[in-house]
Amino acid sequence: MIIVGIALLGYSGIQMWSSNEQQQAALLKAEQRIMDQAKSEGPVVFDPKIGEEIGVLSLPKLDSTLPIIEGVDESELSRGVGHYYGTSFPDDKGQIVLSGHRDTVFRRIGELEIGDELVVNMPYGNFTYIIEETEIVEAGDTTVIRPEQDEELLTVTTCYPFRYVGDAPDRYIIYAKPKS
Repeated sequence: MIIVGIALLGYSGIQMWSSNEQQQAALLKAEQRIMDQAKSEGPVVFDPKIGEEIGVLSLPKLDSTLPIIEGVDESELSRGVGHYYGTSFPDDKGQIVLSGHRDTVFRRIGELEIGDELVVNMPYGNFTYIIEETEIVEAGDTTVIRPEQDEELLTVTTCYPFRYVGDAPDRYIIYAKPKS
């Protein structure tokens, strides 16, 4: 039993280390993409492909900076915060949906409160959002994704409860609107 316990702890430690390394590499690529665009003098061409590092999500209250990856499959979520393909991007006047794992990138997301800021840095600009509402829904509830929305809304999702072991039964949703 002790050997099995040590093996499980070792495996978990390696998984956490690997995930952190992947996130750091993705963050460097996303920051480089933003800097490269800032230096360029031509028009911004923004047409991301699944798996690409497309931006950076900053959570100032948590002193956290996270890469945003296009797509929400496991391969993208293991590297950062996933942008739900088919939803809007900042400044598109629609719903932007970002998702991440509660035990990696969003480990401390439960500490955020109404009125806190979320900052999205993209190759074409920086966008600040203010948290206006949170809710908890069942895991299968897809009604929180409303791409046909006609006003800009940042929706951030993660599994809930935060300290649940295994597949969590619910989702924690944050709704934030652009800072005026």
